[in-house]
Amino acid sequence: MSKAAVANRIELLSLEEALDINRQATRDYYREYINPGLTKVLALINFDKQFVRAQDVSVWDAEGKEYLDFLGGYGALNLGHNPPSVLEAIRRVMERPNLLQASLNPLAAALARNLALLAPGDLQRVFFCNSGAEAVEGALKLARAYNHERPKMLYCNNSFHGKTFGALSVTGRDKYKASFTPLLPGCEGIPFGDLAELEEHLSSSDVAAFIVEPLQGEGGVKVPPKGYLRGVRELCDRYGTLLIVDEIQTGFGRTGHLFASEHDQVTPDIMCLAKSLGGGVFPLGAYIARPKIWDAVYGGMDKYALHTSTFGGNTLAMAAGLATLQAIIKQDLPSQAARQGAYLLEQLKALNDKSSLIKEIRGQGLLVGIEFNQPTSGIWEKLSSGKINSLTNEYFGSLVAGELLNKYQIITAYTLNNPNVIRLEPPLTVSREAIDKVVDAFREILEHSYAQVMIGSIGSALWSKLKN
Repeated sequence: MSKAAVANRIELLSLEEALDINRQATRDYYREYINPGLTKVLALINFDKQFVRAQDVSVWDAEGKEYLDFLGGYGALNLGHNPPSVLEAIRRVMERPNLLQASLNPLAAALARNLALLAPGDLQRVFFCNSGAEAVEGALKLARAYNHERPKMLYCNNSFHGKTFGALSVTGRDKYKASFTPLLPGCEGIPFGDLAELEEHLSSSDVAAFIVEPLQGEGGVKVPPKGYLRGVRELCDRYGTLLIVDEIQTGFGRTGHLFASEHDQVTPDIMCLAKSLGGGVFPLGAYIARPKIWDAVYGGMDKYALHTSTFGGNTLAMAAGLATLQAIIKQDLPSQAARQGAYLLEQLKALNDKSSLIKEIRGQGLLVGIEFNQPTSGIWEKLSSGKINSLTNEYFGSLVAGELLNKYQIITAYTLNNPNVIRLEPPLTVSREAIDKVVDAFREILEHSYAQVMIGSIGSALWSKLKN
């Protein structure tokens, strides 16, 4: 008997019933049907709270407690949670066909036109997809086809460009790659921010493209030396290599300019976009390229369908994108990010010398990282087992994030490629008052020792589980 036939005999959960599922039932379903490991990790540090309402920078749990979201969907919530203008735009197009391949979508045409007007330089040809990883995949394919005689792709160590096969091949952390090798051939990593190393690799004239983030987000909020991206542009021009800039996390005002490339006044050959482009409401990705590159690969009636996406350019996503760009420009959110980010960095750096917990504070605009020193082994020898030593040495930042969440009701997270860095990436609409609350929370935490943060973050129950 087929599953569909069986389903007619059982009671499937309705939306109304799903909305009423409690925290324990959610854990149980995740453990059984989604990801047991994720369920266990989040439960251990009490990161599986049930949130039932969200607006702007605030979210509320099932008990009515308000939390400040300083994670911001990893950069997807530049407009905050549930921006009214984006929700209204989606409502306005609900009666239009969402997917209809037998026509050209006027909303896609309008959004592509707006992106081209806002993007640096002569970037003009837009391809719409559904995520950042898809945008990277499309950019890599375009670069490979354009420079087909060149077998290599360069990326930076400690970078993050996604977890699909091609994007993972140019992502710079082995932890996420080892289980899936061999990946795409010819992909080589180099140090971020090192122009001499880049030139050494480009000088062989066999590199099709170099993909780089203007600022490494998942790498621990790493800001390159001033002028780095301009130097990259010059080297790529000199050796005939395409420059792909990944603005998926840094784009749309996050770093204080509409695009982070503008800090160095650089126009890439291909730029990848996603996350906040959908207003934090609808999945939406894109890459935008120079016409001569796009047309060489996809121009003409025989090649236009070489790279397509069923849901790419759908009506609901395009409406969300149009409203998002309007809101970002109308509210001048890049300038707000620059001002609020400078204030946040200033306040945090004032705390830097007051505690041995902090190694470095760095960032640009409202993308800020706080790197913590790893606890010395002597601190834990009297307190913990080897299992706890291993956890705290690599993931001490997550324990601080746990303290922020459970004691101060502030949502943060560590960066994927450096778990000892906590990112602060709030919506660009964040108020000075909210920033002050976060700084005050860090001030209190920094007055503690490593042991106090450890015990405060995980509690006696988790301590017991880890020891066992």
